[in-house]
Amino acid sequence: MEKFLHITPHSLALVLSRVCREDAEGPPSSSPPAPAEVWEKLEHHTGYEVFASFKAVNMQHFWNKALTEALSEIFFLGWIDEHVLLIQSQEVHLEVLRNTWTRRTLKPPQGFHIKCIGG
Repeated sequence: MEKFLHITPHSLALVLSRVCREDAEGPPSSSPPAPAEVWEKLEHHTGYEVFASFKAVNMQHFWNKALTEALSEIFFLGWIDEHVLLIQSQEVHLEVLRNTWTRRTLKPPQGFHIKCIGG
């Protein structure tokens, strides 16, 4: 049985890892971008920007009404150690996020992979 640290009611933690530079560059091209350009693509200056990117990327699932509704109802709660995004919402909306992650349809913020979801 797994043990969870309950930080706040109705919250969810997205444990993220940064995409390595090779993944972020995409398909090879004739002139690779300068390292500073690649880093700028991956750089998020605040946790709220990571949260905004997460919402924006996943709001493109307009055919999944439950997911778009859940995304419109989630709130930024915090950003821990530059790899854990904390969000808060009603339990029904958090369950939609868990289900879409289980089905591999939940997308990570730009420049990250979702390692796991805890809550």
